[in-house]
Amino acid sequence: MIAHFSLEQIDEVVKTIQARTSYRPRVSIVLGSGLNGLADSVEKPDIIPFGDLPHFPVSTVMGHAGRLVIGELEGQAVFVMQGRIHFYEGYSMAQVTLPVRVMQRLGIEILIVTNAAGGVNPAFTPGDVMLITDNLNLIGIAGQNPLIGPNLDKIGPRFPDMSQAYDRALCDLARSVARKENIILQEGIYAGLSGPSFESPADLRFLRLAGADSVGMSTVPEVIVARHGGMRVLGLSGISNKANLDGSMVTTHEEVMEAGKHITPKIEKLVRGILRQL
Repeated sequence: MIAHFSLEQIDEVVKTIQARTSYRPRVSIVLGSGLNGLADSVEKPDIIPFGDLPHFPVSTVMGHAGRLVIGELEGQAVFVMQGRIHFYEGYSMAQVTLPVRVMQRLGIEILIVTNAAGGVNPAFTPGDVMLITDNLNLIGIAGQNPLIGPNLDKIGPRFPDMSQAYDRALCDLARSVARKENIILQEGIYAGLSGPSFESPADLRFLRLAGADSVGMSTVPEVIVARHGGMRVLGLSGISNKANLDGSMVTTHEEVMEAGKHITPKIEKLVRGILRQL
């Protein structure tokens, strides 16, 4: 398992991408479980499978196509990850966050992260979209912070600040677009766990007491690395299922995928509206 990547290794990926596209995107979008459909809207795309890139991990999870889609959306050049890499797939934190390092070396300024998440807040229902205003880094608290290891001084500081992990101006923009599009936009704190097992009722009660509104198995490591490199971040959770606080329900990945069909149109409207106003 790879503990960290050097700048030289990251730049190998960058050069491979630059050789296969003439686009120079300013915005990147990471698509979570069941949300891959947004990539199909990208115009004049250059498509690069993860497996074609040196050092790049390959997505192994159903619902994650595992390819880069680079093209135009609402007049903006965009770098879309159609699927992401997860810690639970057996990859290291360095591998999970390598795509964000590549984005930084490509000069991308803004990262929009999306995910499918369980609704911990009892007011949320499947199909809702939640604006992430902060996160609980439970994977990092347990010792799996993606910045452990040699610091890449050319990219960011040894001890980056995370007090504003999610860019306030981008959050305001998302709220504005949601109002214009008549989309009910929930807001809250996303708890990032390692997975792949879904949470027990006791886990969920603990998370609720800790202030979490949604929970998932991704996103937080990407956001930490993005902020380390000075990227602006916007986060959106698609609420795929209600929290099983009393153990009366069974949660499945198929349920998450099905919910994505209803969530994707809302997230696409939000993302398109945000891109138009950047």
